[in-house]
Amino acid sequence: MKINDFPSLFLVRHGATDWSESKKHTGRSDIPLNAQGEKLARHLESRLNGQIFKKVFTSPLVRASRTCEIAGFKERAEVHADLVEWDYGDYEGQTTVDIHRTCPDWNLFRHGAPNGESPEQVASRADCFLATVHEINGEVIAFSSGHIIRMIAARWLKLPSPAANFFYTATASLGVLGYEHNRNEPVVLLWNEVES
Repeated sequence: MKINDFPSLFLVRHGATDWSESKKHTGRSDIPLNAQGEKLARHLESRLNGQIFKKVFTSPLVRASRTCEIAGFKERAEVHADLVEWDYGDYEGQTTVDIHRTCPDWNLFRHGAPNGESPEQVASRADCFLATVHEINGEVIAFSSGHIIRMIAARWLKLPSPAANFFYTATASLGVLGYEHNRNEPVVLLWNEVES
């Protein structure tokens, strides 16, 4: 999928896990893919087949690295620590419904997580990862988790941290960030594409 002559960043959210299916915030807990997650990752393999990437990156967490492996990129993948999911601190393993019982107006991208990361800290990690990507002259693919991917998208577009809230990502979804007329015009080329 060559969009134009500028390099693009492909972002892949990991396949389903038991926690993602139950809507639990899964930050640093290293939860593996479930059977559905493995199946969805195989769809990514056929979707990305033939695509040439200059660099392949993955989060160190097993749900992302296993998705990367099943999709056919294990041999080339480099672990990038900044791709690890948000540290949810006290909210790890809780659902948003659970959190709203005690904090009704809570929003991760505005408030962060107590004893975890703030939006500014996650935006800084996203910026560090993007600095690496911007040095690469060619297509890049990264396998990671939902909330950090959303922050990467917002920061690619030079948007503030709360704007990441608008970039929903389903499990095993594909997004592509790129440019329109020049490298000063970052755009979203594809977002939240999933196997139908």
